[in-house]
Amino acid sequence: MNITTKAWIEAARLRTLPAAFAPVLIGASLAYSDSEFSFPLTTIALICALLIQIGTNFANDFYDFKKGADTPERIGFARATASGIIQPETMRNATWLTMALAFVTGLYLVYMAGWIILVIGVFSILFGIAYTGGPYPLAYNGLGDIFVFIFFGFVAVAGTYYVNTLEFSSESVWASLAAGALTTSILVVNNLRDSESDKKTGKNTLGVIFGDRFLKFEYLLLMALAFTIPPHFRFRLGYENIILLPLLLLPLTIYLTYKIWMNSSKSELNKLLGQTAVHLLLFSILFAAGIISG
Repeated sequence: MNITTKAWIEAARLRTLPAAFAPVLIGASLAYSDSEFSFPLTTIALICALLIQIGTNFANDFYDFKKGADTPERIGFARATASGIIQPETMRNATWLTMALAFVTGLYLVYMAGWIILVIGVFSILFGIAYTGGPYPLAYNGLGDIFVFIFFGFVAVAGTYYVNTLEFSSESVWASLAAGALTTSILVVNNLRDSESDKKTGKNTLGVIFGDRFLKFEYLLLMALAFTIPPHFRFRLGYENIILLPLLLLPLTIYLTYKIWMNSSKSELNKLLGQTAVHLLLFSILFAAGIISG
């Protein structure tokens, strides 16, 4: 693999893709449970979600470079633009091309499910760019966590459910809280790892504004929120006991939370970021299995 290809793969941040896959899986499982599942529509929704995620990652690579946020002190994967392997204009063009592909692909969903999907798609693309770009970048003004919670929670879960059923449901809203919380927990680890370099470069994440201890509490609360959702489905929404399958992950959840609280090593936090992404994927698979079976 040549260095340019490797740089593009790094810029796509493949290990963040569970954040796009997980909510689509949960939304699709709810539609399947209601006997309204469409494999073609769900597949296209997943492709759109993955393209928007990759496009957002490309945008982050470009705009963080332009704003000087990617410094040699930064821990984690090498940024393609900051390293000079990929020219800024090329990364910018790749961002817009990827987002354009997502838009064109999503037009079929608009045709099948209506204008609501067009609104969801356009706002997802615009906010993906605005995460680090534009006159008021969300990630630079303490709004990144809210963006991730909403778009990787309600928008992705309920949007996937709507594509299949042409309606929203209370179950999709409740389930979106788990997806949003666990996806945001990935961002929390990222911000905890980068808090020192972010402060120096003016990237005002919640970690910079409120400190590392706040992020550790946030991680704990997000995990707690996610694990209240399966019991809610069981005891309030009438699902069978199998919906509690995600609780099998409680030992891993406790381990990750403990490590987050006890470790200040940036390299260790880099490992925990990947493990938190895997945790999201496992939770979503077990939760989806419980929904389908329950």
